[in-house]
Amino acid sequence: MEGELTVDRIRIQLRRVRALAGLNQEEFGRRTNFSASTVSAVETGTRPIDLPYVKRVDEVLDTGGLFESLLRTVQRDGQPSWFRPWLEAERAAKQLRYFNPTLVPGLFQTANYARAVLRFDDTRPEDEVEQQVTVRLERQELLCRKHPPQVIAVVDEAALRRTDAIMAEQLAHLLRMAELSHVHIHVIPANAGLHVGLSGPLALARLADGGWVGHLENQLDGVITDAEDEMATLLTRWESVRGVALPEALSVALMKEVESQHGPQ
Repeated sequence: MEGELTVDRIRIQLRRVRALAGLNQEEFGRRTNFSASTVSAVETGTRPIDLPYVKRVDEVLDTGGLFESLLRTVQRDGQPSWFRPWLEAERAAKQLRYFNPTLVPGLFQTANYARAVLRFDDTRPEDEVEQQVTVRLERQELLCRKHPPQVIAVVDEAALRRTDAIMAEQLAHLLRMAELSHVHIHVIPANAGLHVGLSGPLALARLADGGWVGHLENQLDGVITDAEDEMATLLTRWESVRGVALPEALSVALMKEVESQHGPQ
């Protein structure tokens, strides 16, 4: 679409402002602390544009955060339309609750784990996979901001016992996240039996006004809701899921046990 903001248009503008500054790729690389080959790869499209790169460009060229703003806009607009309201709720939330019976929630995924999950769709182009990995990792910035939300996550033991190098790295990351005072991770043990959470994943966000937003994802897309009756049902199901999970200390102990069984990374 004519005039539509895309990553390729950002690349064009990156080349343009560098040239207007009278810098070739090697000189620009020295100033931004990137190699000339990296600058070239970003500008030609053989390397994804990421936030560290555009933030450094903004600093060196004193753009007032222009390129960071442009990239975040493209990333937001590149998300499925049904998912954008959840991203907004997630960023604004005072409390977040996540449950997934089969996977580690996206807010705690490592780059390698997220990459593997996104490759479940084997028709997805590799550059799109990398772009989505970047977006997923940038969502996690809310965990480190000055006033982060309280985050409570429930994961299933079976999701932690998938034995490979990626899972070993992911477990180590989960344990680091569990050390954060505002993050609480609970594990449903393998002997818990049948429970309502097996119906599927759910995510809940409590906003500043006390209202709740729910997110339910399936094989094709997802559903966002803030309807009072639906939220009452989801909150009840959350309490049921949380009720079959281990207390926090026992959950951490179980994660450490599973991590030791994966062996050295």
